[in-house]
Amino acid sequence: MRLKKYLSFIKIEHTIFSLPLIYGGVFLASDGMPTWRILILVLIAATFARTAAMTANRIIDAEIDKKNPRTLNREIPSGKITKLKANLIFWLSLAGYFATAYYISLFCFILSPIPIIIFIVYPYLKRFTHFAHFGVGIGLACAPLGGWFAVTNSFEGILPGALITLFTLFWGTGFDIIYSTLDEDFDRSHNLHSFPVKFGKRKALLYSMMLHFVSFVFLAGLHFYSLFNAFTFVFLIAIAVLLFFEHKYAEKNVELAFFKINSFVGFAVFFMIIFREIL
Repeated sequence: MRLKKYLSFIKIEHTIFSLPLIYGGVFLASDGMPTWRILILVLIAATFARTAAMTANRIIDAEIDKKNPRTLNREIPSGKITKLKANLIFWLSLAGYFATAYYISLFCFILSPIPIIIFIVYPYLKRFTHFAHFGVGIGLACAPLGGWFAVTNSFEGILPGALITLFTLFWGTGFDIIYSTLDEDFDRSHNLHSFPVKFGKRKALLYSMMLHFVSFVFLAGLHFYSLFNAFTFVFLIAIAVLLFFEHKYAEKNVELAFFKINSFVGFAVFFMIIFREIL
């Protein structure tokens, strides 16, 4: 029961958005099958980073979550987890993340503070700007780039890594706009910023669709630049179809559009990469 509480606290189920893309970056950068050392270390680093990011978000947003009917039952507002315990989780996760990054390589260790800074800054953005959604996109985009750097340890030949990173940035930003429609009324009444608050729900969803179109352009660029074959093209078309249905249901069924369909998108990108790199 206690484990379930902590897994809920860090939203372990949302790992399905980042983990396929982290490993997508790993396989994209590898010449064939990555080493088990890299696969395991990347998983450990990603777990620590994910835990630190979600814990920071929960601590920073605790007072806002307490006022929002949708989030008041989260672990800190409801008292299931104290802020002291949450801070302990954050600092232990941070230490584990930095240690694992160092064990991967000095290059990764030097770059490792960048995602953490993004994760800490992001929760504050909605207090100041309706472009806060890009904080989610940038944070999520660290996943494939981190996987890429774990293998290459350099910026050399980075174009494929940059393309999957840009896909992730615009994809993550777009689906965060969809998710934020759930809090449009609350955010407006509490002077918080988002695309739905600034532009209204329908126009915000239109912007989300435009961002997803841009993301698909970058993914198609990656596909035709370094992944193209008959099998990978099937996955590219499948991703286009998934994004279409995401926006078909975005207004009426956010849970389906945000969580379920996007989880398939992440895995489709991953399989598109390994079908080219491994098979």
